[in-house]
Amino acid sequence: MLALTGLFLAAFIAATLIPAQSEAVLVALLLAGTQPVWLLLSVATAGNVLGAAVNWTIGRFLMRYSDHPRFPFSSKQVVRAQGWYSRWGWVSLLGSWLPVVGDPLTLVAGMMREPLWRFMLVVTLAKFSRYAALAFLTLSVA
Repeated sequence: MLALTGLFLAAFIAATLIPAQSEAVLVALLLAGTQPVWLLLSVATAGNVLGAAVNWTIGRFLMRYSDHPRFPFSSKQVVRAQGWYSRWGWVSLLGSWLPVVGDPLTLVAGMMREPLWRFMLVVTLAKFSRYAALAFLTLSVA
């Protein structure tokens, strides 16, 4: 149970804007072989998707404070992000698993008021696919 909790927390934190690595935890648990693969994939995906949902929520309410002097983004950055998201829309969320750009992308989706149901569906697909590919590669090599 402790291993699954650690995996969930690592995946959750890794999906927020805080830098973290959940892949290393997943690989270690896969190699240990003490838990079923489906369970590890489910826990990692759930943690990562919920962390992305935190980003979406922050983005959703962040724009209320865009006039505040301590707003973390310049108006130029906001316009650029909105233009990019307007061009690619929800399809861009398929890249939510990518390092560096994936987490800010989920924040922008909230800023752009992407419907939560579609956000959760697409992000779950993307993040599960990444973990499943990692599990496949890990268990193929091991």
